[in-house]
Amino acid sequence: MLTLVALVLSGCASEADRPPPGELARAAGQGDLEDMRRLLDHGASPDDRGDGGRTAVTAAAYAGAADVVRVLADAGADVDLQDDTRANALLSVGETGDVEVLREVLRADPDLTRTNRFGGTALIPAADRGHVEVVRRLLETEIDVDHINDLGWTALLEAVLLGDGGPDHQEIVRLLLAAGARVDLADRDGVTPLEHARRAGHDEIAALLAARTG
Repeated sequence: MLTLVALVLSGCASEADRPPPGELARAAGQGDLEDMRRLLDHGASPDDRGDGGRTAVTAAAYAGAADVVRVLADAGADVDLQDDTRANALLSVGETGDVEVLREVLRADPDLTRTNRFGGTALIPAADRGHVEVVRRLLETEIDVDHINDLGWTALLEAVLLGDGGPDHQEIVRLLLAAGARVDLADRDGVTPLEHARRAGHDEIAALLAARTG
């Protein structure tokens, strides 16, 4: 009987010591590796969520804390879980351009088809924001180079429409074309990437596209 009581009391103490929800996500978002490890040791879930449903690993990804992302992934965190804005660890990198974080997320074998609040894969925001190295690394995976988001745009269209036509976006267009991006996929108004490039005065990009257009 005494042994049973001791086990019950031990279990209650363990539950009482468990960190409250959101604590691990907070530490991860601050890049606090030491505190995060302590919380994991005390029973915090690797998939802990903070404000807006943001998981610890997504918070760490946005914070640029690649070491924290690595530890969480190794602890079993699901990098595919999305928050209230549909962001997750992989999709965050399309926004931030953080190659070190991307490397750690890819180690966890993420779902490359997950989409953000605009219906785009990680490749699309990376292309429009000029994140050359992220685009390069994503194109080494099985990600769909011609995925069309909810706006009716592909990564190639966004690189032309939202890019500045400078060296980074020129290189991204080269990478997308080398990966087989279709130059004939027009926007919802029927305007092709080449036509957009010409309208915007992005002559170098227009030349790249024209060379691939019949």
